[in-house]
Amino acid sequence: MFEEASEVFDNMFKSSFPLTFIVFIPAVLILVSPLPAEAAHEFTVYRMQQYDLQGQPYGTRNAILNTEARTVEAEVLSRRCVIMRLADFSYEKYQKALRQSAGAVVIILPQNMSVLPQDIQFMELEPEMLATETIIPVYFAMEDDELLSIYTQTLTSSTSQGSLSAAEVLLHTATANGFQMVTSGAQSKAVSDWAITSLEGRLAGVGGEDLPTIVVVAHYDSFGVAPWLSYGADSNGSGVSMLLELARLFSKLYTYKRTHAGYNLLFFLSGGGKFNYQGTKRWLEDNLDHTDSSLLQDNVAFVLCLDTLGNGDSLHLHVSKPPKEGTPQYQLLKELEMVVSNQYPEVKFSMVHKKINLADDMLAWEHERFGIRRLPAFTLSHLPSHRLAQRSSIMDVRPTVDMKKLSRNTFLINCYIQHLVDWLTAQPRAAQLVDKDSSVVTTLEYHLARYLKDVKKHYVKADKRDPEFVFYDQLKQTMNAYRVKPAIFDLLLAVCIAAYLGVMYFAIQVSELAATSFVFFLLSAYQSTLCLLCLCRTLEFCTVWFIGLRSLKQKHTEACHPTTL
Repeated sequence: MFEEASEVFDNMFKSSFPLTFIVFIPAVLILVSPLPAEAAHEFTVYRMQQYDLQGQPYGTRNAILNTEARTVEAEVLSRRCVIMRLADFSYEKYQKALRQSAGAVVIILPQNMSVLPQDIQFMELEPEMLATETIIPVYFAMEDDELLSIYTQTLTSSTSQGSLSAAEVLLHTATANGFQMVTSGAQSKAVSDWAITSLEGRLAGVGGEDLPTIVVVAHYDSFGVAPWLSYGADSNGSGVSMLLELARLFSKLYTYKRTHAGYNLLFFLSGGGKFNYQGTKRWLEDNLDHTDSSLLQDNVAFVLCLDTLGNGDSLHLHVSKPPKEGTPQYQLLKELEMVVSNQYPEVKFSMVHKKINLADDMLAWEHERFGIRRLPAFTLSHLPSHRLAQRSSIMDVRPTVDMKKLSRNTFLINCYIQHLVDWLTAQPRAAQLVDKDSSVVTTLEYHLARYLKDVKKHYVKADKRDPEFVFYDQLKQTMNAYRVKPAIFDLLLAVCIAAYLGVMYFAIQVSELAATSFVFFLLSAYQSTLCLLCLCRTLEFCTVWFIGLRSLKQKHTEACHPTTL
């Protein structure tokens, strides 16, 4: 087939080279023009949360992106990738992109999230962005020089069109360079059989078999608008660090008889805390409903949940039911008040009472999981309310934890806590990223095993018929920004090529008509010449015939009448 095509082209070039050359150039332009340009920049993007909780979808529902870049200042955003910097981000601009059916949204984040200006309240906007599902893909990218250059050029192109005339806008659109944003991954899909892992360890008390049990709980997973950017330094890296430090301290105290208390200590690191405390829920079901021997069934003095303790000059003990006098819970409350007033008078300590609202989709604090099962529990936190955005934000990074205040809240200044906080905040700990074999789980298990006995793992998997939670993949992808001409450039190019072909065709037609007329003229002239030649020949023949006839007549007369001399 290729040999036949080559032979056809050879014959075409040999037989009619000028005409073929005229037609061949536009064909080459048409074939070459749609080819993509080289990638201007390749960078990593992090997708917004996508999960289902109690059958309710949250976050973005799409992952594929292949659209032209615009900034939010452009008048038309439909089917465009809207790029905006976090410094210029507002919920109104975000809603404008959604209302105009943008193709995607990419938010550029600064490299150092802890140095943002105070007037940027992105932390408060994260819950609103996740409140409902979003059809278009929403990505986050870390700022660099190349990405900032792409944003600047796109911004210039988007803002310059507002003050130009229609013709200038058309010319600018056709000649300007744009950027095509393309992701390399596939469409997101639900992750099947995902296991949320929780860890348990204990220290046995001394003095008898029916000893009261104190439970210390902290959830280790983090949460934010993007899972791969959720480091959870304060919420709840600080709570996990405090739990591990308490485990270390009490393991030393329980080594000696003189300091070995008459309480069983049960330490629990729960997974899925940001998803309505799924790990705690299943742990309670396993210990209270599916077993006959458990420390939670015997004599629980109280459950102390540690949550968000790495900053602030206040401590709040959140309770669902105020403790009664004479109970261990009341005794702990009074002890905390006394220690804070004597050793840290600058700290404001208070008890915050909030009843459990079972009608809410999400529980406010982790101790409410225990309260539902009628176990005395409370949560210690520096936050006065569960609604504050610090608990679920990608802005919760390592600098948000004040080591002095965390050490003060742990009642001991120790470098071990700093080591734990540094390790916990060095990697994202979103529940979608921490599987049963992850380094986060194995390291936490190692630290618990150093100081506690009977360290166990507990797993939670969603029910296949009616899942309480569903996670999705494609949370981290590579995006390419291709430098391309806009679509109208291809349209104008096609019009120019069509016009070029039309002119050539008209020129060929005109030249053929002129050539035909010239040939007709030559033929007419030739025919006229032939007629003249024939006429001349006829006249010549007639003249010769007439002269000859006259000569014959004269000779005949002379013969009949001879002259005498």
